[in-house]
Amino acid sequence: MSTHRFAAMQELFNRDPIIVPPPAEKVSDFYGINTFDLETMKKYLPTDAYQSVKKAIDTWGYIDRKVADSVASAMKAWAMERGVTHYTHWFHPLNGTTAEKHDAFFEPMSDGKVFEHFSGKNLIQQEPDASSLPSGGIRNTFEARGYSAWDPSSSAFIVDKTLCIPTVFISYTGEALDYKTPLLKSLYALDKAAVKVCQFFDKDVTKVISNLGWEQEYFLVDEALYYARPDLILTDRTLMGHASAKDQQLEDHYFGSIPERVIAYMKDFENECYKLGIPLRTRHNEVAPNQYECAPVYEEANIAVDHNQLLMDVMKRVARHHKFRALLHEKPYSGVNGSGKHNNWSLLTSTGVNLLAPGNTPKSNLQFLTFLINTMKAVNDRADLLRASISSAGNEHRLGANEAPPAIISVFLGVQISKALDDIEAKVSSKKMTPDEKTELKLNIGKIPKILLDNTDRNRTSPFAFTGNRFEFRAVGSAMNCAAPMTVLNSAVARQLQIFKADVDELIKSGIKKDEAIFQILRNYIIESKKVRFEGNGYSEEWTKEAKKRGLTNIVDAPESLKAYIAKDSVELLEGLGVLSKRELEARYEIRLETFTKKIQIEARVLGDLAVNHIIPTVIKYQNRLIENVKGLKDILPSSEFGDAASYQLNAIKRISKHKALIQEMVDEMVDERKVANKLDDVRKKASAYSKKVKPYLEDIRYHIDKLELIVDDDLWPLPKYRELLYAR
Repeated sequence: MSTHRFAAMQELFNRDPIIVPPPAEKVSDFYGINTFDLETMKKYLPTDAYQSVKKAIDTWGYIDRKVADSVASAMKAWAMERGVTHYTHWFHPLNGTTAEKHDAFFEPMSDGKVFEHFSGKNLIQQEPDASSLPSGGIRNTFEARGYSAWDPSSSAFIVDKTLCIPTVFISYTGEALDYKTPLLKSLYALDKAAVKVCQFFDKDVTKVISNLGWEQEYFLVDEALYYARPDLILTDRTLMGHASAKDQQLEDHYFGSIPERVIAYMKDFENECYKLGIPLRTRHNEVAPNQYECAPVYEEANIAVDHNQLLMDVMKRVARHHKFRALLHEKPYSGVNGSGKHNNWSLLTSTGVNLLAPGNTPKSNLQFLTFLINTMKAVNDRADLLRASISSAGNEHRLGANEAPPAIISVFLGVQISKALDDIEAKVSSKKMTPDEKTELKLNIGKIPKILLDNTDRNRTSPFAFTGNRFEFRAVGSAMNCAAPMTVLNSAVARQLQIFKADVDELIKSGIKKDEAIFQILRNYIIESKKVRFEGNGYSEEWTKEAKKRGLTNIVDAPESLKAYIAKDSVELLEGLGVLSKRELEARYEIRLETFTKKIQIEARVLGDLAVNHIIPTVIKYQNRLIENVKGLKDILPSSEFGDAASYQLNAIKRISKHKALIQEMVDEMVDERKVANKLDDVRKKASAYSKKVKPYLEDIRYHIDKLELIVDDDLWPLPKYRELLYAR
């Protein structure tokens, strides 16, 4: 075994046994203790200031500067009671992670001393350097000014000794340089559009909230093995490695008993999350060895996105304390399932009604079908933009790989809902319905709640599936910021609801009664979006062929998919709703292309280095060992026996030579293609070159390295193998 691999395995085997801590206090005793939520705010703020903040949150209003001063004073007092020394504006820049700049809680005085200070001005706005964060051309390097601004709807929280204040991040000229700003604007647009449609059914509805419940999949790998794999350190995935003889084929890991060391880690990071008010409820083994999942209860989408970003940071930080590394890459290992982040999305009214849950009366079910069908229509009309919102270098490996939804965007509704839509399509004519037709249709709709939960199955192969009272956007990648797909989905549905309201109003003006007008418009939408409905196996080749016949796109190439961000209809949608301007969309398009290019560039450089400086020297060493063995056999064996005795070694020498030569040749070719691509100034052409010219070499070179792994003596192989990475717990 190679030195690095031997040291990694020795460290793993010499680990102290897991010590299970004593039972902890109840979660309810410490849940949210590190968050300045509304309940905490109420204790520290004057009543009028508290009511002002709450009203601003509920009505999308503004907070007066005097109120901000009161909040800042209360926030500082609360934080300093907990030993906090610094504060930071915490935001989501367009590199997909989170960012923070810490400032101390003090101001100098003229006598050389200091006093603790934190004002409303400090709370509301900060000026972090924007020059080195992605801007897509909105900001030049020499234009450093950017602003972060307080988001009062998301609670401030404490990490270590720092008060973190969730904020938006915008440029000096006002453009959004983050994920939160457009998400908040999309939530506002959806709220306003959905309330107007709800008025058809319930005049008491004054607000509609978009809820999100994400499911986070991830892998754990032992720290010692991680450090012995440069590809994991630098790219978050293994660029080589032959499949383990046993991986997930027995399906014995999924929902199996959680290993002792892993459960200790889970309890630790869950407790940290509970202190931060992240309502994690579920944990379990996932399909692949050393793959796991956690999921919270539903929250308002903006808060859920903040919590998911915070969770990913907590998971990685706590993993280090347990001698693990948490891998959030969509495909860290070839040949086993990758990781996704399923986004469960629903709409809740101010009256407590889930608009995507069937009700108990025909009227409530007409409302349910209205929002269900409009959502389906939105997905049908904006499929390419939804696909672009989840495109990345990592997610390319996962989508359509018989473990995740395909790159074809479709909607699964289930047998009973599909039948209800078919009934509406068949029975609602363009003319006025007869009383018998209307009664029959309403009665059928009224039956939905009795049969739905028992008869609507879940379809894990669908990228956008209805699961009883919500839609599950399953195609989101595990490392992604949920805000991007949620912004697109909220915006698409908001615009569709605007169109629906206008269409219904037009029919009502022509003399058609409200219910009949709604039915007629819904019928038209059912017909227009029928092509996006699919109930079968999304993994099958038959579906790929069928989808093509229906006119659905199947864009597997990330740079190609990202073009939807700057398509005319996308600009009209997002600019029309005030969510993102054309300039902001173009910036996001360029940033996503640059990120894709850089990730493939890094992977290519790492693979080239490992191939030339680790793998080839190792196989030469083993080949020389075989050559010496063959020479020795020739010296001591008669010529009649030599051929049979040395046949394996001679064959291995030939195979090693073949694979080694092809690896060296392809590495040289890959480097040349990289040099050509790097000279391209146009970000689109460069991304395309990396996708079409450089990326294919990653798999081709890997193929030959993985073949050599099966030939070379295990004692010499320099990198931990899949059987070690996947089963070290």
